[in-house]
Amino acid sequence: MSERTLQSPVTPAARPVLPPAAVQTHARNARRPDLDPQPRARPGLALAVILSAQLMLMIDATVMNVALPRIQEGLHFSSSSLAWVLDAYTLTFGGLLLLGGRLGDLFGRRRLFTLGIVVFTLASLAGGLATSATFLLAARVAQGVGAAMAGPSAIALLNSTFTETKARVRALALFSGISSAGFGVGLVLGGVLTDAVSWRWVMFINIPFGVIAAALAGRVLRQPARHETSVDVVGALTATLGVGSLVYGLIHAASEGWGNAVTLAPIGVGVLLLAGFVFSLTRARHPLLPLHLFKDRNRAAAYANFMIGPAAGFGSFFFLTQYLQEELHYSPLRTGFAFLPMSAIIFTASRLIPRLLPRFGPKPMAVTGSVLLLIGLVGFAQVGAHAAYFPTVLWPMVVMALGIGLAFSPLTVVIMSSVRPEDAGAAGGTMQTVQQTGVTLGLALLVTVSGAAARHNPATALVSGTHAAMYAAAVAAAASILVGLTFRKQQREE
Repeated sequence: MSERTLQSPVTPAARPVLPPAAVQTHARNARRPDLDPQPRARPGLALAVILSAQLMLMIDATVMNVALPRIQEGLHFSSSSLAWVLDAYTLTFGGLLLLGGRLGDLFGRRRLFTLGIVVFTLASLAGGLATSATFLLAARVAQGVGAAMAGPSAIALLNSTFTETKARVRALALFSGISSAGFGVGLVLGGVLTDAVSWRWVMFINIPFGVIAAALAGRVLRQPARHETSVDVVGALTATLGVGSLVYGLIHAASEGWGNAVTLAPIGVGVLLLAGFVFSLTRARHPLLPLHLFKDRNRAAAYANFMIGPAAGFGSFFFLTQYLQEELHYSPLRTGFAFLPMSAIIFTASRLIPRLLPRFGPKPMAVTGSVLLLIGLVGFAQVGAHAAYFPTVLWPMVVMALGIGLAFSPLTVVIMSSVRPEDAGAAGGTMQTVQQTGVTLGLALLVTVSGAAARHNPATALVSGTHAAMYAAAVAAAASILVGLTFRKQQREE
């Protein structure tokens, strides 16, 4: 046989003939984003991209806190509407997270993660250029939309990247630690940028991180397989509008009181919409919040504490920043650094979780952390006017930070470590939803309690309002202790 014969093309008769059904399946699979060419597995770099994006999303929940007095002065916010600078983001973020998790399953998690980061980055640019209160609030809403697209996909991508148990526990614990520490880092970063440059840079700082994360996502993140699903539009609308109505009514109560139709009507509508949301879960083919996720006792308790705990812990940050700046006359920079010990302790505690959780189980850690959180909040409620930072203000911050690190970091591991791959997006979206909803509703409730106390004590409005808010947060911390007692001890991993 000649060399020419060996190099000749295959004749049509020699080509394998596929049946029509196989041809259609091949063409359909070629269009599926989960079957796109996968990047080479680089779990370390993938973890860095996911954690950087998550840190950016969490920082924006608090980075505005320290800048609020400058924002109020520059864009002419009223005192009662100032909380919307925070709530516009957390409300949209929390309200759309369940939908974001479902869309990730539908269109591909890597794709939605990247798109969410792009939307978030563009909204940050718009917020930094805002010339009015309305403009800034619209940008914060758009940031929340982008975060809701990226957030559930981030944790689902993390779950699919690390399949070995110990590696997954370490990655999830680090993810949770970054999420918790991000609240404190936001306060520090907000103070530095506001004092050194301008409050607008608390928005602009997101741009380089967003650009890098979006550029690297397609190169280092592996696309998990998609699962059959559909979008629960009724559930998305009732959940988002229900929480929004509740928050609006509660914030309005802070300034106008409870004997007001503008306060009571939104709260009533919110309760009805949330009841409709729960009802829709039993009817939808692919509900936004799969009820079978709550059949596991530890996972159900973790979800409950992810709502109650942040309401107590992170909701109080709003009042601590106001106290430090308005009562102790701290500059934004000094206020930011005052929160640095909290951030460091929360992150350090989260690094210990992979070692402590298999040994002790979730109950001792959740209960101990919630007890410490309760002690810290009660300690803050005792701080009077013009108190010294060391030790009067610092010791409750340290105790509270240790409590947050121990109480919340194990919850991510409990929720995500045993979830089925097809439920990873929904489980992650639900986890972040209850956390953000807890922060949003918690802040609204604390603002309401604080406003009522301030009206009764106008001479010491700020201190009285802060004390009342801390005591209310302490009640929520006590409730998280009770939930923590329901955890069952997990079997120790060998």
